[in-house]
Amino acid sequence: MRKCIQILTGMALVLSLPGLLLTGGAGTSQHQSFEVASVHIEQNATDGDMEVVFQVKGGDDGLVRLKVISPDGRPVIDFKAPDPSTMGIKQFRMESPEPGDVAGLKAAYPEGVYVFDAATAAGDEFHGESTLDHTLPATVSFLTPEPEAENVRVDDLEITWTPVEDLAAYLIEIEQEELDVSIQARLPGSVTKFALPDGFLLPGKEYKLAIGTMTEEGNLSFVETSFATAGNEQGDH
Repeated sequence: MRKCIQILTGMALVLSLPGLLLTGGAGTSQHQSFEVASVHIEQNATDGDMEVVFQVKGGDDGLVRLKVISPDGRPVIDFKAPDPSTMGIKQFRMESPEPGDVAGLKAAYPEGVYVFDAATAAGDEFHGESTLDHTLPATVSFLTPEPEAENVRVDDLEITWTPVEDLAAYLIEIEQEELDVSIQARLPGSVTKFALPDGFLLPGKEYKLAIGTMTEEGNLSFVETSFATAGNEQGDH
């Protein structure tokens, strides 16, 4: 399924999911806050895929130990570096399988608070929590260009879609695999259009377009399509 889109500000940005910076509770003064510690669901509605995603980053140093405990007390992640001399792992993105049995996936990863604990080779400890909610946002419908559109203009093109209520953000990606070029952006939940910079689209090429909806809890629903540009710069839309 489509992986979590990297978010760009202009042409180079970074995704920040909500609820990631969390401190330890009382009596854990030696615990530091994770820079990132989150769990959320991602759905590719076009393909019918769904997965649970964990993202973790302690800080500048690598983590040699990481454990995540589910709301029902099961360890769902239990990582330990075989040798601290490896410097550990600085950042994790771990994805569940994408079974056709959605009910089974939800049972394996129940709703509730997931507890994150980790340590670096230097002995610095991290503690945090993130709440998983199974609620997925509604998806958008593509307006312009229309799905599978042909002869799309290469200049002054504005991507538009139907609005979805109560979103934290829209995520958009346009890519051309042959040329290995793409644009990714995170947009406010109140926005329903995105103007492509002139010069990005080339005549006679096929582009993939994905638009994701993101909840305040970080859950994502993507829809995908493609469109082809006109063979010359006189294409209409």
